[in-house]
Amino acid sequence: MQRATLYLVIPCYNEEEVLPETSRQLLAVMEGMIASEKISPQSRIVFVNDGSKDRTWEMISQLHADDPHFQGVCLSRNRGHQNALLAGLMTVKAHCDITVSLDADLQDDVGAIEAMVDKYYEGCDVVYGVRSARDTDTFFKRFTAEGYYKLMNAMGADIVFNHADYRLMSRRALDGLEAFPEVNMFLRGVVPMIGYKSDKVYYARKERFAGESKYPLKKMLAFAWEGITSLSTKPIRMITVLGTLIFLVSIVMLVYSVVRYFLGATTTGWASIMTSIWCIGGLILLSLGIIGEYIGKVYLETKCRPKFLIDKYLDDEH
Repeated sequence: MQRATLYLVIPCYNEEEVLPETSRQLLAVMEGMIASEKISPQSRIVFVNDGSKDRTWEMISQLHADDPHFQGVCLSRNRGHQNALLAGLMTVKAHCDITVSLDADLQDDVGAIEAMVDKYYEGCDVVYGVRSARDTDTFFKRFTAEGYYKLMNAMGADIVFNHADYRLMSRRALDGLEAFPEVNMFLRGVVPMIGYKSDKVYYARKERFAGESKYPLKKMLAFAWEGITSLSTKPIRMITVLGTLIFLVSIVMLVYSVVRYFLGATTTGWASIMTSIWCIGGLILLSLGIIGEYIGKVYLETKCRPKFLIDKYLDDEH
């Protein structure tokens, strides 16, 4: 059996505190698989610097200078986690047989990488790293996270429950991913659309090794909304349903007013009128906001702006 060339792709944004330990653990995993002849010696670890403001790129450059197993991609500016990850995957696609993407904070169990590679040798093009439990999360975090996955699936987005961006993809799957040209890229929803044979590897998620989370509640909510509006048109359909319901309620109120008129009770309540005005006005503004969100996405897609620009690439030739 021919050994596959594996590239690990790790997006980084201000990760100077965790990078030394992350690089040490990933190198140990990769050297172990090379020694057991599971992967090729040409396998590499690629850190993608997403416009970090600290010493992240300097440290990546030093890792590359000290050990050829490490490579680096530096984006021209901060483009966000999804674009940084996509930049890394598309950059290494021509040099590898498989990639495994994971975050730099060591919350994803690096021990699951070898199990993912085993699934690849069994014929899978995509292998999802899935959390086995959320015991370490707070009640609020667990409730909101699980609610998010259920909401996404209810909205028609086919995403893997309890899976983030820890996954293996073959070169064929990466070619399929490249065929999706949209600017508003939400990888957790797009990758399942590729449709090749897939499987799951379960692991226990750990606490962040060092540093602070780059996804506070505000960013998490924005990310959730981005995913919903990028993958589903159900929010717009919900506006149609809501408008129909309000129209039916207005017909009922019209009949009620006519009946009240013939009964001689024509005085209407101020509170009910004001409540109706505020309710309908709020629904109109909400509906306009949702429609505007989709129009904005169409506007960005028509511009065909690049999702990322690479400033520097430290590979085997540099």
